[in-house]
Amino acid sequence: IGIWYSNNTLAMNATSLDINVSETLANKTLIVTTILESPYVMRKGNYQEYQGNDQYEGFCVDMLRELADILKCSFRIKLVDDGLYGAPEPNGSWTGMVGELINRKADLAVAGFTITSEREKVIDFSKPFMTLGISILYRVHLGRKPGYFSFLDPFSPAVWLFMLLAYLAVSCVLFLAARLSPYEWYNPHPCLQGHKDMLENQYTLGNSLWFPVGGFMQQGSEIMPRALSTRCVSGVWWMFTLIIISSYTANLAAFLTVQRMEVPIESPDDLADQTNIEYGTIHGGSTMTFFMNSRYQTYQRMWNYMHSKQPSVFVKSTEEGIARVVNSKYAFLLESTMNEYYRKLNCNLTQIGGLLDTKGYGIGMPLGSPFREEITMAILHLQENNRLEILKRRWWEGGQCPKEEDHRAKGLGMENIGGIFVVLICGLIIAVFVAIMEFVWSTRCSSETDEVRPHSCPRQHHRPTPVGPHGNTPTLTPLTCCDVVWTYLLACYSTSVGV
Repeated sequence: IGIWYSNNTLAMNATSLDINVSETLANKTLIVTTILESPYVMRKGNYQEYQGNDQYEGFCVDMLRELADILKCSFRIKLVDDGLYGAPEPNGSWTGMVGELINRKADLAVAGFTITSEREKVIDFSKPFMTLGISILYRVHLGRKPGYFSFLDPFSPAVWLFMLLAYLAVSCVLFLAARLSPYEWYNPHPCLQGHKDMLENQYTLGNSLWFPVGGFMQQGSEIMPRALSTRCVSGVWWMFTLIIISSYTANLAAFLTVQRMEVPIESPDDLADQTNIEYGTIHGGSTMTFFMNSRYQTYQRMWNYMHSKQPSVFVKSTEEGIARVVNSKYAFLLESTMNEYYRKLNCNLTQIGGLLDTKGYGIGMPLGSPFREEITMAILHLQENNRLEILKRRWWEGGQCPKEEDHRAKGLGMENIGGIFVVLICGLIIAVFVAIMEFVWSTRCSSETDEVRPHSCPRQHHRPTPVGPHGNTPTLTPLTCCDVVWTYLLACYSTSVGV
C-alpha cells in the first residue's frame, strides 16, 4: 500500500482497483432483454446472415462486449416481446423489459433504460452509465438561402421605401431652404464693384439631389451649406444616415452568410401556451411518467394537454415520433441523447430550449440480483478509462449535418454578393448612356442658331454681363446640364400656357 520513511513521511503507491468477479458470474451466460432503438441497439443491414448477438450493433452492444471482457462472462441478447420499456398496469403487473425482469425471463435489461423511483421499487439498477435529460425536438423551416441580392435583406422592403422617400424629402427641403434663405445667394466675383445684383445659388435642383447622396454614401460633397437653415437640414440628414449605415453594417454579415431558421417556439412555456402545435412522447415511457407526476405548473399544463389528446399525441417508438415531427406540426419530448443523435442525422431538426430534468440510463436487474455490485464496478471502470465516452462518440458522430464551424469557415461566394456586381454594371451602363445623351444634347444646342424657338432648343440665359473697370468681361460660371433642362422645362411650360 505504501512505504514509511525515517523522516516521518508516508509515500502511497498508486494501485488500480481490481474488480473481484464472483464465482456465480464468472463463465456464466446472462440473458439480456433489450429493445431496438438507434443508436443503442440496432439490427445490422444484413442481419439475416448472422446468428445470435452478431445480428445486433450499437452503443449498448459494444458496452456489453466491454463488460463481458471485464466480468469474464457472456451475454445472449433477446428482444423484449411487447417492444416496451416498462410501465405499471392497473392490475399491478408491469409491461416491457421491467416485466421480463420481474418474471425472471431475463437477467439484465440493457438499453436506453431510464432509472426512475417507480421502477426502483420493483427492480434493481446499476449506477448510471449515461446522464441526460428530457428535451424537446421540433423541425425547423429554413429561410431562403443567401442570394444575389442578399445585401438588401438587412432592411425590409418598407424600410428601403421609406429611406427613398426620406431622400426625396430632404432634397426638396434643401432646395427650398437654399432658395428662400438669402445667405445661400452669393456673388461669385466679389471684386467686381457695382454689380452686386449678380448672385448665384449653389443648390440647384441637381445639386440638391446630389448632396444627400454624398452624405448617405459617407463620401461628402464639394457643396457646403452656408445658411443656418441648410446646415440644419444637412446635420439632421447626416445623423439619420449615421444610424442607418451603422444598423445596416451590423446586420449585413449575418444575412450574407447565415441561412436563418424559423422556429415558432423557443421554450417549454411557449409550447404549453399554444395549441397549434401538438406535442407528446412515447406511451408508457419514463418521460410520460415524468409529466404525469410533475408538480411544476408548466409541466402540469403540458400533461393535461397530452392527457386530453391521448392516444393521438403518444407514439409507440422513437422512430415513429421522429417521423411525426418531420411530416407534421408535432413536437416530440424525448431524452437529450436521442435528440442529439437524430439532429445529426436530419438537419431540419432542432432542440427547443434546454433540459427539462436530469436523470440517467442504467442496467436493470431483478430485485436482489447478485450481479449488481460487479456490474456497477465494471461500469465505473469503463467510465474511469473513458471507454464509454469513446463509444458515445463513435455512435453519435458522423451524421450528415455539417458542424457550425464549417459554415463559419466558408468565404463569401458570388451567390452571396453577386448582386453588388449587378448594381455596379447597371450603374456604369446608365452613366455611359447619360454621357452620350449629354454629348448629343450639347452638340445639337451648339449647332442651332439664335432664331431657334425657345421650346426647340432653349438658350442659356444669364444675368446681364457686367463689364469690368478696364472694359474686360469677367468669366461667368457656366450653366450645368440640369440648369439647361430646368430652363427648357420652364420654357415649354410657358409656351403651353401661352405666356
